[in-house]
Amino acid sequence: MPRLVLASTSPYRRELLARLRLPFETVRPEADETPLPGEVPEALARRLAADKARSVARGAGDAWVLGSDQIAELDGRPLGKPGGPGPALAQLAAMSGREVRFHTAICLAHGDGRLLEAQDITRVRFRRLREDEIQRYIDAEQPWDCAGSFKSEGLGIALFEAIETRDPTALVGLSLIDTARLLRQAGFVLP
Repeated sequence: MPRLVLASTSPYRRELLARLRLPFETVRPEADETPLPGEVPEALARRLAADKARSVARGAGDAWVLGSDQIAELDGRPLGKPGGPGPALAQLAAMSGREVRFHTAICLAHGDGRLLEAQDITRVRFRRLREDEIQRYIDAEQPWDCAGSFKSEGLGIALFEAIETRDPTALVGLSLIDTARLLRQAGFVLP
């Protein structure tokens, strides 16, 4: 079976990929995450997933390298990771009562230049949130490293009215349905 490398230091992606029960190593990717002028969130997610995978694949020999990125989109604009309580409160207040789209892209890259790519879109409808509810939530989970300022796999689920997705793992940061499909295409043996 081919060697697999995850181009990410995200504990969320590492935990998700481990569900597929394949041996893999992790390597920090090098990618400039600054959006290009006029780049829409969907294209940004796709570019970053590919850039991350390629940056690691160049030095990974015969391994397949999995890169992933997720961009939250509100009103056509990307929302970054908040990095702290003030920006998290502002993001969640802006999303209150609204729908936010999450673009989760994956890229499986090989050092010989082969690329396999997929993308998922998840729609999240937030319930109307009061400021005190938002504050209690961010105090409890401190989602500073999460696009959209929440952890859907934890208490963040209480912020929603609905989630529309074809793959519930995509919202956590790695679409496992697409990942398993691409891994099978690359020669990995999965159930």
